[in-house]
Formats: sequence, structure tokens, C-alpha cells
Amino acid sequence: MGPLLILDNIILDRGSRYAVSGGACASEAEARGLVSALKADKKFARATHHSWGLLTAQGAVKADDGEAGAGMVIVRMLERAGLRDHAVIVTRWYGGKPLGGDRFRHVQEAVRVYLAGM
Repeated sequence: MGPLLILDNIILDRGSRYAVSGGACASEAEARGLVSALKADKKFARATHHSWGLLTAQGAVKADDGEAGAGMVIVRMLERAGLRDHAVIVTRWYGGKPLGGDRFRHVQEAVRVYLAGM
């Protein structure tokens, strides 16, 4: 498990805020450890969702954390980028207004920002 790259306040929409983070990771247990490390920061501990995805030699691992379908969006983008053994976590602070399908666009954009920033 490597250090976390954190890109904060990358998307704002109807009160919801997004951040994206990630790091080298070889297993589901390590990915969950990265999420725990992220939540050690009080700001991230207060977030509504921490959706993540990871590709390993054994296959894809993901978690939606209440943001149904978000983990699969992340995994698909990692597959397209050919990025293995690296977890990407999209964090959302819910702003009080539902985003509908726009939330998937925001997850995709967050992963794009992360991939461009690594």
C-alpha cells in the first residue's frame, strides 16, 4: 500500500462536492486500508460516500458505498486506462439535492482528473 494522492474539491454541483484519491494497491484488503487512511482525515470522515475500484491480477474489486453503480464506473475506467494494482477512490459530500444520472458523469470526470494528475 503506497501513499495516497488526494485531489480535493474537483467537482461542485448542486451543493455536492467531490474529491478523488488513490494509490498503489494489490488487494481488496489494501484498498479498504486506503479508504480507512483517507477517513482518518476528519473532513473525509464526514463524507457521504467513498466509492472505489481496483484491478488486480485476480480481477476487479469495487465498492459503491451507497452510490449504486459508482464502483463499476471506476473499474471500467481503470480497465480502459490499463491501470492495475492501483485503487481509485471517489469521495462525495452530499449537498442536499439529488443529482440523478449526473452523479455517474461526475464519478467519470473525477477518475479522469485523477488519471491526468498521477
